[in-house]
Amino acid sequence: MKRWTQFLLCLLLSASVWLIHNLSLKYTGVVTVSVLAKSSLKGRAQVASAPVTVNARCYATGFRLINLRRSDSDVLVEISPDDFEYRMSDDKYTVTAAALSKYAQGIFGAGVTLEAFLDPGYGFSFLRETNRTVPVKPVVSASFKPQYMAAEPMRIQPDSVVIYGNADILKNVDAVLTRPISINDASKNVSGVARIVPVPGIRISETEVAWAVDVVRYVEQRSQVHISVRGVPAGVKLSVLPSTAEAVFYCRFPARGNPAQM
Repeated sequence: MKRWTQFLLCLLLSASVWLIHNLSLKYTGVVTVSVLAKSSLKGRAQVASAPVTVNARCYATGFRLINLRRSDSDVLVEISPDDFEYRMSDDKYTVTAAALSKYAQGIFGAGVTLEAFLDPGYGFSFLRETNRTVPVKPVVSASFKPQYMAAEPMRIQPDSVVIYGNADILKNVDAVLTRPISINDASKNVSGVARIVPVPGIRISETEVAWAVDVVRYVEQRSQVHISVRGVPAGVKLSVLPSTAEAVFYCRFPARGNPAQM
């Protein structure tokens, strides 16, 4: 009896080793994954209203293929709006198999090689949401070294965003602000990224903006200019005191002359 027990244990151990070895090898198999798409489509909800079943032929270890087949949870995948094609007939956004292949690792996980999707494309429904477009206003504190200044107002990209939420809340939001941007003793072009300040109860299409300021050297040009008056009625004499003023021009270095004398 003891020998039979030992024999069965050895047989079980051998079968386990054989099974582990074979499942560690790589195979090609068909798997099914439930994909829930997330995107930033203008005028639409951020997440699709329902997941879509994606069938694909993949190359992976036996263990990984089994795990994929047994999984019943949705996989959230963020897809670029540029990869969607809108179908007006059913109000759906479709992504072709070729475009979806860029997100294979997010769908199937690491260690899985996608060979092919079994369908030419997949359609997702994104519900319409109340929205409006508002400008982004940078909050800036800037200082420059002597004889340096900004050549023009700060550039930001994007300069506007789409906000989503309840219509009663949206109508009271005319702009969104950035986190404070500090520029200290600048003497050359500066740039960076600033976070957008969240607004309670509202979803904003962007979370940050890129900003840039062109900094130039300048020289001061001063000139006395005469103060004249326009629109004086006929027969009325009008005296202006003082009759002259000093104008200060900030000219980009090297200056080509005094603007008041050109």
